[in-house]
Amino acid sequence: MEEVEIRKLEGVIEAILFTMGESVELGKIASSIEHDEDTTRKIIRQMMVRYEEEDRGVRIIELEGCFQMCTKKEMYEYLIKIAKQPRKFVLTDVLLETLSIVAYKQPVTKLEIEKIRGVKSDHAVNKLVEYNLVCEVGRLDAPGRPLLFGTTEEFLRRFSIQSVEELPSLNPEQMENFKTEAEEEIQLKLDV
Repeated sequence: MEEVEIRKLEGVIEAILFTMGESVELGKIASSIEHDEDTTRKIIRQMMVRYEEEDRGVRIIELEGCFQMCTKKEMYEYLIKIAKQPRKFVLTDVLLETLSIVAYKQPVTKLEIEKIRGVKSDHAVNKLVEYNLVCEVGRLDAPGRPLLFGTTEEFLRRFSIQSVEELPSLNPEQMENFKTEAEEEIQLKLDV
């Protein structure tokens, strides 16, 4: 492919990603520029490298086979000076604990979350849904058909991972320690 044609395709891809504002499936981009997915992926990845090398204010990220243009984190302080304060949310320990359970056990029901945490989790789950880090992904085929929750694309974006497979694996020894501590804590409560 000629350099001129590649530059034109890059311009088209850039326009698509900028205009859509959200992640766009590789197949849709490939169809739009009338090339196969492998060629399209190579072009996008070359753009990603060039954006980083040129230290641009934007970057392209990959999220489970989709691509999105976004602002580099290093630029946020400058954007805040121009725009009104962006809406910030705070992930408390309770929210982080609940989010971790959803991320590792998904799809998961509120009841399963509550069993693990040992307390009601309605507020935490609702906050995570409000923050668009967790969403309803279906219903469990059981009496009452409880909602199943899973993580969102926004979760991947916020934690800078391409898929949940990139989450750190849990240390089996540490898990055993947690289990022992939890059993001891339950026994203390029963003794009181």
